[in-house]
Amino acid sequence: MDLRRPLQRWRACGKPQRTEIYIRWSLYLMALIQPLAVLALLGSPEGSALPRPVLAASLTASLAGTVMSVALFRPALAHYLGRSARPTGRVAASAVLTVGCAWVVLLLRPAAPDGAPPPHTALIATALVLWFAPVSIALTDRGAATLAGAGALLLTAPVLLLSGTAPATTLGLLAGTGASMALIAVTCRCSAWLAKVVWELDDARERQSRLAVAEERLRFSRDLHDVLGRNLTTIALKSELAVQLARRGRPEAADQMTEVQRIAQESQREVREVVRGYRTADLRAEVAGARSVLRAAGVDCTVDLGPDPAALPAVAQSVLGWVVREATTNVLRHSEAGHCTVRLRTTGGLAVLEVENDGVPPGRKDTGQPGTGLAGLGERLAAHGGGLSLPAAAAGGFRLAATLPLTSPAPAPEVAAR
Repeated sequence: MDLRRPLQRWRACGKPQRTEIYIRWSLYLMALIQPLAVLALLGSPEGSALPRPVLAASLTASLAGTVMSVALFRPALAHYLGRSARPTGRVAASAVLTVGCAWVVLLLRPAAPDGAPPPHTALIATALVLWFAPVSIALTDRGAATLAGAGALLLTAPVLLLSGTAPATTLGLLAGTGASMALIAVTCRCSAWLAKVVWELDDARERQSRLAVAEERLRFSRDLHDVLGRNLTTIALKSELAVQLARRGRPEAADQMTEVQRIAQESQREVREVVRGYRTADLRAEVAGARSVLRAAGVDCTVDLGPDPAALPAVAQSVLGWVVREATTNVLRHSEAGHCTVRLRTTGGLAVLEVENDGVPPGRKDTGQPGTGLAGLGERLAAHGGGLSLPAAAAGGFRLAATLPLTSPAPAPEVAAR
């Protein structure tokens, strides 16, 4: 059996998925307490004195209860997280099985003449408590309390009395079992609530990213509207006036069309300024924003920008700022990083910016070529005489290096027109 595959699948899961898997398997392991309690009873002097039918029935009931609990935990947790309907049928089946097994096990034991509870009564209490663990997740608080009180404890009381247990002892056993059921219900509900909160936080983070993109698009569209709205209206009015003047043979039509041409050129210049401002990225601002975003996502960020990054040319700072922005996006989207490092150095007339992070999923293969998200960044660097590379990194790490001449050439016409 290859143990690397489960480990790779675990590392490929996101944090909400890991939390849910951890909680679900913790609940599964809780269900194993029941057969372990039976085995402990078999090894005790009191348990060895019990008839073999009682021991066999206790072991069978504990195994059946464990299987039923394990089978109920997954749909119960899925219902609590809002993914499926309430597993009412399984809850009812588990209640009937648990109470029925308690009756069978207790009635197989001859009545105790002194009114003391049978030695295996603790197993019945354990079975009721562990049965209530998945039920408390599947049902509402009121429904779970009603089923536990009326459906389990009250139905177990008669068989305790029939097995020879004194009424006062029976009442004490039921009270202790009820308190234990309430305690385990709180524990299980808190575990399920934790999984739900983690999923909601992950969803909120995704919504926040989408909202940020939507707000930026809204800002950009609003700027374009402010720039073009008035000018386009003026162009439409002057064009209509020029048409009317041309039909009348008036020479002022040419003057109006000259004014339309001037306004159109002015609008084109203003649109370029809006787009240029939209595409401009300041290096210090981008690094500060990247550090804030990464730390908010639980990623420790170390920044080393050298002695004075402000001494770099404005064009170099803008291009390198885009490198930081794209690299930060990749860290958040494609890794489970715990640490990220941003380093800037100048050597031989070149500015070299490196962004390195850990937490790369083991299933991801480094082809040595930039991905789709980095292709545009490589084109932007190439337009200014720079380049993008992916140097070798430590195991489980990823490194991105961008080089840019400090005296970058003028961008190509087709790039500038974008």
